Formats: sequence, structure tokens, C-alpha cells
Amino acid sequence: MKDMIMSGLFPLVCAFAVVALIGPAFIPWLRRLKFGQEIREEGPSWHQKKSGTPTMGGIMFIVGIAAAVAGTFLIALFSDNMTVTMQKSLVVLVTAVLFGAVGFIDDFIKVVKKRNLGLKALPKFLLQIIITAAYIITLGLIGELRTEILIPFTHIAVKLPMVVYIIFMLFVVTGTVNAVNLTDGLDGLATCVTAPVALFFALCAFSRGDLGVFTFGVAVFGGLLGFFIYNKYPAKVFMGDTGSLFLGGAVAAMAIALEMQLYLIVVGFVFFFEALSVILQVASFKLTGKRIFKMSPIHHHFEMCGWKEVKIVAVFTAVTVILCAASYVVITAF
Repeated sequence: MKDMIMSGLFPLVCAFAVVALIGPAFIPWLRRLKFGQEIREEGPSWHQKKSGTPTMGGIMFIVGIAAAVAGTFLIALFSDNMTVTMQKSLVVLVTAVLFGAVGFIDDFIKVVKKRNLGLKALPKFLLQIIITAAYIITLGLIGELRTEILIPFTHIAVKLPMVVYIIFMLFVVTGTVNAVNLTDGLDGLATCVTAPVALFFALCAFSRGDLGVFTFGVAVFGGLLGFFIYNKYPAKVFMGDTGSLFLGGAVAAMAIALEMQLYLIVVGFVFFFEALSVILQVASFKLTGKRIFKMSPIHHHFEMCGWKEVKIVAVFTAVTVILCAASYVVITAF
């Protein structure tokens, strides 16, 4: 257990330090490149003042997390603590980075090519499917793929046929990635909501002795703490799709590695609610011509109701922390 704790301390501190230290140089560099966020007109009118804020800041915590995971892996490699399970940290990292690369392409098209909608929906969806399939195949190759899915708060694990499992995983990953992307609409929101979710999966991995997922999870938590310094209201930088797709891929990949896919609905309730609000809004408008919410995703609805950004972020984060803490307590009580 002492080794596990030390293995978690290094990536946590390393990821935080790297992100915190590169921020003062990286953010002005983005500004010089004129990588500023374009605010869509259909959003809240007061968000127009955010126009020009540097985006693609997700690169900062991707670099920090990658450095932390790689450093931990190298330390384990040259010590007696090297285990096969550490491979999972690299596999999960690469998967998340690939999702981040899709987001980078999306951001690049928006910022450089001046196409506000970015990468078209179909190629973006296809790339996400390919990355998900590659992740599942890689887990199989390293002997870490199990087609069992844990039912939340029980000891019941449902084993799915491989074809059904793959289809379900495609739905889980693409759904999670895009839900996190929708959550990234207020200063610090996606950062603050994702951090406790990453820590939850890291602690679950710790309780199982899964060094790989544990290392990656605490690195994500540390990287987001460092990024929050610059992303809190009023944000000096946005993570962009580069960051939000990376985080969505990271959270989904950890859940799959731990066979805890269904827990995403519980601890990631805010992500689920954000995506559901958009689906309900679109369906209602197309079927009845009426809107359920004043604006979607749901965080914009609360803005239109008069809530300040800081309050929305605080409430959504508090809900996530409570759900993560309660879930972990129940799990460890078994």
C-alpha cells in the first residue's frame, strides 16, 4: 500500500506542477498566435465578452498528465515495483490523447480556418468509434479486457457477448466524450466536475491494487487542479475541444478498465444531465415547437434564470463531489 501511495503522490504533484508552471508562458503564446475563442451567437449574449480568450488550453494539462504518467512508468520500470498493470496507464493515456487530437483538429478548424462549427459531425463520430475500437482491442492484447459490467452498488457482474460488449462500449465512450464536451460551457465547469470523477476512479483503482488506472487518475486530478488556476472565473484560457474530448476519453477509458461503465451515470450525473438536457430540448422543439428549458445545455438554463457562473460551477461541482464520495463509501463498505 505504501508503494501505491507513493506512486500516486508523484503523478499528482508532477501533473499539477507542470501545468501550473507552463501556464504563464503558454497562455500568452496562444494569444500571440491569435488562438482566441469565437463565441456563438445563439449562446447567452453576455458571453460575447469572452470572445478572444485563448482556447486549446487543454494542451496544458495533456502535457502535464502525460509527463506525470510517463515519469511514473519510468520509475516503476527501473524499480522492483514494475507490474503488467502499469501498462494500462499508458494505454489509457494514449487513448485519451487520441480523443484530444480529434478535439485539436476541431479547434484548429474553428480558430485557424474560421469555421465556427469545426469538424463535421460524421467524421468526428467515426474517429471516436475508431479510437474506441482500438482501445478495446489493445486491452485485449495486453490481457486486460473483460467483457463484464458491474451493476452499481452490487457484487453482480453481467458478462456480455463480445459483439454486444463492443457495441455498448462504443455507445458509452462516444456518449461520455460528447457529454463532457457539452459540459465545457462555463469558466471552470468541466474542469471542476471532471476532477472529482477522475479521483473517484483513481481511488476505486487503488482499492483494487490497479496501479495503472490509479496512476492515470491521480495525474488527471493533479493536472486539472493546475489548470483551474487559469480556467477559473474569469478564465484566462479555455480548454477547448482539445481538452474536453481528452477528458471525456480519459474518464470513459478508466471506467472501462475497471468494468465500472455504469458508474459513469452516477458519478458523472452532471455530464449525463447536460447531454440529456440537449436531447430533450431538441426533441421537444421538433415535436411540439416548444422548448423545455430557457436554453440548453442545462448550465445555460440556470444562467438565464439569473444564476452567476461561479454559483453554477460551485453547485454542479458540489453535486459531483457528493455523488462521488457517497458512491465510494458504499462501494468500500461491501
